[in-house]
Amino acid sequence: MHRTIACATAAILLAACGAPNDPAIANGSAPQASSAPAATDGRPFAVTPVTTLDSPWAMTFLPDGRMLVTEKAGRMLLVQQSTGGNPIIWPIAGVPAVDSEGQGALMDVVAAPDFARSKLVYFSGSVTGPGGKGVKLWRGRLVHDAEQGARLEGVTELFSATPFVSGDGHYSGRIAFAPDGQHLFFTNGERQKFDPAQDPKATLGKVLRLTLDGKPAGDPGLTARGFHPAVWSYGHRNLLGLAFDAQGNLWEQEMGPKGGDEVNLILPGRNYGWPKVSNGSHYDGRDIPDHKAGDGFEPPKVSWNPVISPGGLLVYTGAMFPEWQGDLFIGGLSSEALVRVDVNDTNARKGDQWPMGKRIRDVEQGPDGAIWLLEDGEGGRLLKLTRAG
Repeated sequence: MHRTIACATAAILLAACGAPNDPAIANGSAPQASSAPAATDGRPFAVTPVTTLDSPWAMTFLPDGRMLVTEKAGRMLLVQQSTGGNPIIWPIAGVPAVDSEGQGALMDVVAAPDFARSKLVYFSGSVTGPGGKGVKLWRGRLVHDAEQGARLEGVTELFSATPFVSGDGHYSGRIAFAPDGQHLFFTNGERQKFDPAQDPKATLGKVLRLTLDGKPAGDPGLTARGFHPAVWSYGHRNLLGLAFDAQGNLWEQEMGPKGGDEVNLILPGRNYGWPKVSNGSHYDGRDIPDHKAGDGFEPPKVSWNPVISPGGLLVYTGAMFPEWQGDLFIGGLSSEALVRVDVNDTNARKGDQWPMGKRIRDVEQGPDGAIWLLEDGEGGRLLKLTRAG
């Protein structure tokens, strides 16, 4: 999995937690949540609510078992689980301001592959700038002590989408580190503007490859053809999930228009077709040609019609659910579901779709193999899914 770093020892955890009288606790930053698992309702997992948040967007685990969580309006939180009680939550200072109108937000957050040493955190968000709005990628060093709480130091802007355009939609902003540890992948949505997805000079509607310092490192074949030097693949719409599997394959999911949500296997230099082809239609009912063999576009591995409105994406590698190792898990927004995609090497097909009763914004794997979910919206809960029984 691209986000979770193996859990460190208990000694590291105790050293990193901060004092018991941390201001975050005194200020009531540990919201109430039930610690008892909910009924399984025929699902193969029990659901334990952990805490309630304000429109959470993304999460990642740190080596000591703590979590980072972003909220739409611009807060980043450090969350420490506790045994049989409410978690301890510290707001993190030093996060750049974001424009959270519409689909804008403080977006993805991922710990660097060498976080245990460097304490570096990569994160994204939407901002206002010359020409309109766009998504940016930042990096900062996480510091946490009892005197000053949690903060990001040395925050640096690594990359900015181009061009900035009007509107508040389809920013994307997902981050995945490559298995080589030398590159990261970053998604830029087409901002509901259609044509930029096929524009070689724009980063919009693209999967980008960057160095760890944010320098363009796109597909050499595309660069030679005049594409922006960060572009790895193109012809995408709103890319809200990105993850590597154990074999080094890069999986991506994106929202289609009216129908046509997709899971794609991302290959360098390929054109995934938007807006020229889609297995969905325009919202006004106008047809879009479907993917067809030989049309020159890379087809999705799985598509949905009606849509599931995919949120975050997880490649499962844990021991708690060994039968699902290598499969994809997707948070369903409009479908209010957790969706499993059955993966066999580079092939995929629809698996299970479990109703969750709320919009699911993100999905993540914990150090023990539990699956964690973020509910979308105000009062969205952090949920832990463990094996039923």
